Amino acid sequence: MSAHGDVDLGHTVAGWTGTILALLGCTGAGVAFCAAWTPGIWLGLGVDAAAALTTWLLHLAGWGKPSGPRAPADWDWRVRDTAARDGHPDCLGCRLSGPRRAAAAAPRPRPAVSLPAADSGA
Repeated sequence: MSAHGDVDLGHTVAGWTGTILALLGCTGAGVAFCAAWTPGIWLGLGVDAAAALTTWLLHLAGWGKPSGPRAPADWDWRVRDTAARDGHPDCLGCRLSGPRRAAAAAPRPRPAVSLPAADSGA
């Protein structure tokens, strides 16, 4: 059992890859800023943009995760998401990827949630 309890933290290949690339880009831009090297700042920011694009493409390829909790069998970061081919419901990234996925990933009405009545004890 981890320190976070029994929860799905969403560690995925897309998430780890994007995080590592973004950290490299921010570090490079920060070092270039301290050295007053303007091209290096732009290079670091370019790596950050590439990190976002790479993460999005890996998500579309099935190496990310859909919104919400996953089954415990799918918690390992190396498990590929087979539902990504058709698009995830309520996923902005899937809607931005084209009309076929946009139709599958269109927001769906959420069921009404009834809240329990508050206890009026004194």
